[in-house]
Amino acid sequence: MESDNLWNKCLEIIKDNVNDKAYSTWFRPIVPVKYEGTDFTIQVPSHFFFEYIDEHYARLIQATLTRLTGKNIVIFYRVFVDNTGEGHTTIQSDRVNAGGSESKKPGTGLNKTPDPLTSTREWNTHLNDRLNFHNFFEGPSNLLARRIGETIAEQPGKTFNPLYIYGCTGVGKTHLCHAIGNRLCEVYPDKKVIYISAHLFQVQFTDASRNNTFNDFINFYQNVDTLIIDDIQEFAGKEKTQQAYFHIFNHLHLLGKQLILTSDKAPNEMHGLEERMITRMKWGMTAELHKPDLELRKKILHYKIKQDGLNLPEEIINYIAENVTEQVRDLEGIVNSLVAHSVFCNKEIDWELTCRIVGKFITPGNKIITPEKIQNTVSGYFNIDLKDIHSKSRKQEIVKARQVAMFLCKKHTNYSFAHIGSIVGKRDHATVLYACHAIQDQIDVDKSFRSAMNEIEDLLKK
Repeated sequence: MESDNLWNKCLEIIKDNVNDKAYSTWFRPIVPVKYEGTDFTIQVPSHFFFEYIDEHYARLIQATLTRLTGKNIVIFYRVFVDNTGEGHTTIQSDRVNAGGSESKKPGTGLNKTPDPLTSTREWNTHLNDRLNFHNFFEGPSNLLARRIGETIAEQPGKTFNPLYIYGCTGVGKTHLCHAIGNRLCEVYPDKKVIYISAHLFQVQFTDASRNNTFNDFINFYQNVDTLIIDDIQEFAGKEKTQQAYFHIFNHLHLLGKQLILTSDKAPNEMHGLEERMITRMKWGMTAELHKPDLELRKKILHYKIKQDGLNLPEEIINYIAENVTEQVRDLEGIVNSLVAHSVFCNKEIDWELTCRIVGKFITPGNKIITPEKIQNTVSGYFNIDLKDIHSKSRKQEIVKARQVAMFLCKKHTNYSFAHIGSIVGKRDHATVLYACHAIQDQIDVDKSFRSAMNEIEDLLKK
């Protein structure tokens, strides 16, 4: 049966199972591409479209095709990756498998005690293969962590062990963990790699203790080659879970197996964890992920927009990047909202729609002051070109403007001295520390300079 004929028969059945609006929105744009053996490929217009269809209608499509053909159909999606109509990628549905049953998503069934005898061939890493280094974009905020992650993926257990990644919510810790894990699986397909959140590790431990399978639980984790635990701060106050993890950590580290941990705090800021655990977190490498800078936010937006087949003016992209500064997830959420409004409301994405959606992600009356805004405001106030502030010039007026920018960055952001130095002229942390002291001293003794600083602060708040 040809793909066109089979798909038309499929649509006749689907039309009786969904409402008219859903049918028009989600099924009319689909184009059948290929039908070979048990594989059926359909073409969808964007990555957003693919994610929605796969989440909400994959089982319906698969069941209908299976009913029509008598075969256990596997669905593949051809997804456009740009708006030229030329570039595309093919993705297999991860909602249903060849047997027609629900596929396991990462994390499904993890509360059950793992089987220590699981073979490498049957191993479930619980990694999300869509989170990789190709779409983990590099910038000053994540450069060190990313480079170390790539090194670990090539030589696990050799140098940076354990790797402790920390940073506030939404800066990419989980994405980086999955990227490292997926690269490890590519380079070393025979190694047992597993990703798990600290919460689910705790659930597994409780389940194993209740069912008297504690030894199986310990044996399972002591036999992995790379253990990735996300949000380890959730072990705080859970003494027995910490003890179990402590024994697993010691065993794996002694054997040269790779450990990767993430948290929202630096090791010395962790509370509720045993000192011996904190000490071991510091044994290897600690890497901080910062909030993405302007250029990185633009890269992420361009990728997401291209992935979803959108065509947005550069000024709209710049507006989103300049105003949404806290989390990568917020940027993705805004693009998804724009796509949804465009699809559901058949509405063109314009300034009015963009401003309305972006406004939902910004707290009213609490405008965020970013390093980019600080530097632009300072350069404008002193009438000095931004590139001069970033230069090596030692002219007195340029040095003063540079120091003011560093001082204000430290005052209005949570960035470290080293990170501020990297984004204001590529200076070291000692230079930033000196600048902050120098500016504060002048504020304390110079009334006219103090007045100038107040004027710059007022400009930042507008």
